[in-house]
Amino acid sequence: MPDPLSRRRFATAVGGALVAAVAAPSLSRAAAATGAATAGSATPAAAATDAYTQQFLTQYNKIKNASNGYFSSTGIPYHSVETLIVEAPDYGHQTTSEAFSFWMWLEATYGRVTGNWAPFNNAWATAEHYLIPSHADQPSNSSYNPSSPATYAPEWPLPSNYPSPLNSSVPVGQDPLANELTSTYGTADIYGMHWLLDVDNKYGYGNTPGTGAEAGPTAAGPSFINSYQRGSQESVWETIPQPTTDLFAYGGPNGFLDLFVKDSSYSKQWKYTNAPDADARAVQAAYWAYRWSTAQGAEGQVAASVAKAAKMGDYLRYSMFDKYFKQIGSCTSATGCAAGSGRSSEHYLLSWYYAWGGAEPGGGWAWRIGDGASHQGYQNPLAVWALSSVSALTPLSPTAKSDWSASLNRQLEFYQWLQSAEGAIAGGCTNSWEGDYGTPPAGTSTFYGMAYDWEPVFHDPPSNNWFGFQAWSMERVAEYYYVTGDAKAKAVLDKWVVWASSKTTVTASSFQIPNNLGWSGQPDTWNPTTPGSNAGLHATVVDYSNDVGVAAAYAKTLTYYAAKSGNSAAAALAKSLLDAMATFADSTGIAVPETRTDYSRFGDTVYVPSGWSGKMPNGDPVAPGATFISIRSWYKNDPSWSKVQTYLNGGAAPTFTYHRFWAQADIAMAYAVYGELLAGGGSTDTTPPSVPTGLVSSNVTSSSVTLTWTASTDNVAVTGYSVYRGTTRVATVTGPAYTDTGLTAATAYSYTVTAQDAAGNTSAASAALAVTTAAATGDTTPPSVPTGLVSSNVTSSSVTLTWTASTDNVAVTGYSVYRGSTKVATVTGPAYTDTGLTAATAYSYTVTAQDAAGNTSAASAALAVTTTAASTGPSCTATYAISSDWGAGFNANVTITNTGTTATKSWTLTWTFPGNQTITNMWNATYTQTGHAVTAGNMTYNNVIAPGGNTSFGFGANYSGTNGLPTLTVKAT
Repeated sequence: MPDPLSRRRFATAVGGALVAAVAAPSLSRAAAATGAATAGSATPAAAATDAYTQQFLTQYNKIKNASNGYFSSTGIPYHSVETLIVEAPDYGHQTTSEAFSFWMWLEATYGRVTGNWAPFNNAWATAEHYLIPSHADQPSNSSYNPSSPATYAPEWPLPSNYPSPLNSSVPVGQDPLANELTSTYGTADIYGMHWLLDVDNKYGYGNTPGTGAEAGPTAAGPSFINSYQRGSQESVWETIPQPTTDLFAYGGPNGFLDLFVKDSSYSKQWKYTNAPDADARAVQAAYWAYRWSTAQGAEGQVAASVAKAAKMGDYLRYSMFDKYFKQIGSCTSATGCAAGSGRSSEHYLLSWYYAWGGAEPGGGWAWRIGDGASHQGYQNPLAVWALSSVSALTPLSPTAKSDWSASLNRQLEFYQWLQSAEGAIAGGCTNSWEGDYGTPPAGTSTFYGMAYDWEPVFHDPPSNNWFGFQAWSMERVAEYYYVTGDAKAKAVLDKWVVWASSKTTVTASSFQIPNNLGWSGQPDTWNPTTPGSNAGLHATVVDYSNDVGVAAAYAKTLTYYAAKSGNSAAAALAKSLLDAMATFADSTGIAVPETRTDYSRFGDTVYVPSGWSGKMPNGDPVAPGATFISIRSWYKNDPSWSKVQTYLNGGAAPTFTYHRFWAQADIAMAYAVYGELLAGGGSTDTTPPSVPTGLVSSNVTSSSVTLTWTASTDNVAVTGYSVYRGTTRVATVTGPAYTDTGLTAATAYSYTVTAQDAAGNTSAASAALAVTTAAATGDTTPPSVPTGLVSSNVTSSSVTLTWTASTDNVAVTGYSVYRGSTKVATVTGPAYTDTGLTAATAYSYTVTAQDAAGNTSAASAALAVTTTAASTGPSCTATYAISSDWGAGFNANVTITNTGTTATKSWTLTWTFPGNQTITNMWNATYTQTGHAVTAGNMTYNNVIAPGGNTSFGFGANYSGTNGLPTLTVKAT
């Protein structure tokens, strides 16, 4: 069976060899090969001063050229120009929230280049009109009960396991967002994009946005539509598309509902599904629009659209909660997994979806669910950072800022937990194994109690095999790193970029990048205090492709990373990829042929339960034995169908050249980003930083020298320094210091330093500094013997040693600490804490001193130390910090640290507020408040705190007057 396409995979494996151009045009020549601009194309841009920004405008013009067919007559971007394409959407003239989010991003980039922000605002207005359900489309949210969000129905692995029975005996948790959102916005409706739209109403349901109707095939314009509903093995080839508003006009007597859910009776209803990665990308696009427009003094032009993004981010928090609002961690049965309250059901990751629905008016009920499965490819630290740190994008709800702040830290941990030994990022985790809160296989590693899953959510094909999810996700990390300089993000990127670069081949007119990955092993169970090395988690490249959409995201990752880190190899690879991609330009965009062997599956059987029968809106029967094509008979009228039919008749697999909207938009943006950050097209900044001054040396040894200098200044910002030894650049650093090692003794060297900014401007070199390393021999005098060795802070497992510093005729460089005859440490100063000792045991310690020439003193007098007896119980301390305070309310975080020698089994924290503070909600702990007195206790998933470890919980509260800090008391068992 050919490798099938995933439900959300928008690019495909390319069959056959790389396409080779007869001649490889230069980027500037390729960029110039454009037709005349047409209606809707780009206006001239004064900022297009480099070939890469010009290539952005060239690609943008192609996308906006009406004759190329990227947009419908109503101004909605299609999934692809071509109609016959089956992947996440099963028809090219459907569209997705993914495509809309890329459109918003494309128009934000256009605004930066041209100063015209009207197209960006239009993209948001179009999304609000067609893709965000209006009140008429979700009419019964006022009947929603946050204390009972939804009735449990287990997920199953196979479509043939459906319909799934509802089970009201399984406990579900409380929704902590609903009341806050309703209070904040004055409506119970959800403000989020539904993921799928039938732009031309091809299926004929007629769920026209803004009507709440099921008007059928005669309805003009776009229609909401739903697709995947039946378990992890349901590929696109096994789906039965169904209406979002099901009024029983089509399907069987109960519409399509009883294909998916088993109940005693059925009601006419509506339902929508949100793709969190798309909404997060929309926020990401709004951040860049806000940042770039602010630099132009035009932030007022985008303020309304940016406010919409902040509102969308408020509701996007539903994706961070377990599907049925059950507690996070250690869920191994549906009935045994406790119902959550407050934030105990929040995992703080962007999951695969959130969904909501309800009865038609008069039905009296509505429901909402989150998702407990999180995929690395959906995380977006830049959007999360913006929602928690940029005032214009901070949602209005009181707890939103703290939710997103916690999510940022959790996402960065998630990447670290999932990074393989090679550098690729593994799949993700789930709070509900196999979708029914099952028990994972013994030994499965966990992330905050959630089980590792190498293929979260869907398995046909495995969800994390596609390299595109690597490129998409790492680009967001790279953008976040570029904006903030976060060292955690840089560490992940450092390793990922080396791995990905080693798997990439580029020539002047072709390229190969990873396509499908293979996975083995698993990450170490996450320990935030001492993360594991993941030595047993491995990724391999199964095959390669020249997927231009993925290559664009990959090039953007490299560009942002290079612009911040100064990594010249990454910058060069980004340029090479972009130059090679330009050789595949055609009149519609930049695309390569794809051989679609998976189109053999047009004849795949679509599971329909025995005894069920119904009809699609065009009359196609839906009954046992139905196939993908039999319930989509209209596909046989497509102009390209003959190629597929020939293949089904035994001929060669068909080849198509697709122009997917998301890919073409990302290609355009890749050129713009490179032009902005590395080719000088982002602004008219031609001013280099000031020349570094004050270059001096210190700590000169026979093999190393430390260099420091006065930091340069720049009209925008200094991004790094290059250090030269003679004419050889030996390092690129971000700060004004560098230690050069591996030098030869008694040798003269000359050093200079230059400074760089983000536009690529480089200062003149500093004045040269001459340095001569110390002689390798000559100093034979050892340091003095360390004296005054004493112990302190003796516990059952550790001891702190201090001593009087030694002296030397040149300099003491370090000390060796011996436990008995074993050297346990080398330190630079006269102190060391030895850990991992056995309780009630005698030890003997000595210390020697060393100098730069390698001379070692005699050992100090021995010190005898006996560790204390083992503790009979844990001992904990707690800290209390206010994370935000807006005058009438605040958020606080409490961290409990186990300072004892045994793990806790439970913990309780008490305090008395000095004022009238009243807690409104608490996450990661239970609580009671009586008057000023508060008692907080552990959840079932964070009761155990290892010695030296800690756990945290937080809460929101109201107050008036002063907000003094309470005194905390911890009791642990």
